Amino acid sequence: MPDDENDGKRQFKRVLLKLSGEALREPGSHDNISPPIVESIAEQIKAAHQEGLEIALVVGGGNFWRGVSASNRGMERATADYMGMLATVMNSLAVQSMLEAMDVPTRVQSAIKMDNVAEPFIRRKATRHLELGRVVIFAAGTGNPFFSTDTTAALRASEVSADVVLKATKVDGIYDSDPNKNPDAVRYDKITYMEAITRRLQVMDSTAFSLCQENNTPIVVFSMNEPGNIYRALTGEPIGTIVTN
Repeated sequence: MPDDENDGKRQFKRVLLKLSGEALREPGSHDNISPPIVESIAEQIKAAHQEGLEIALVVGGGNFWRGVSASNRGMERATADYMGMLATVMNSLAVQSMLEAMDVPTRVQSAIKMDNVAEPFIRRKATRHLELGRVVIFAAGTGNPFFSTDTTAALRASEVSADVVLKATKVDGIYDSDPNKNPDAVRYDKITYMEAITRRLQVMDSTAFSLCQENNTPIVVFSMNEPGNIYRALTGEPIGTIVTN
């Protein structure tokens, strides 16, 4: 990652933004996707895109389906995970539709072939889209069961040489314990990959941390509940917790 400028901002040229599927749902609502929330996310992405940032996204599918949860209730794990991958495609199309309504050129690339709605994932083509100023949304996970969308984000970030993985969460960074359960939980401003792995911090899975470590891709974990935080993270404001070597 390039050095910070004098104003303290982290300098990114190409980023990968990871959003959970639940981020697209209004809390407490029975609707799987909230158009106003998707619109707010798209507006922030557009604002950063207009500043020349190259932006890729990975969106989870938990607002529709969670493979691990279904597996725990008796469904065969691989089938449950494939269903979760299809959920990510629906979310990706929703975000693409909103971005293109705002005149932001966007491409969805799917790890599972579905030519009628998305391009197949091709690394060189994805990179070229980014170079041409198109937002690229990577859908359907890695195309394989047993891998999370966090791992997908780490993998795709490495493949397209992103400067950073930005993970939007419900909390404002990484803590030494669950801040929702422990009022004395301590938030880290900076932590290493190995510390995150050995302390079993659950904000991302160990495979994702390891991939980013191997490819020296920093991770910034931040809260998306604060209005405007996605834009702030995209444009390099020092929010949340950064994970580096």
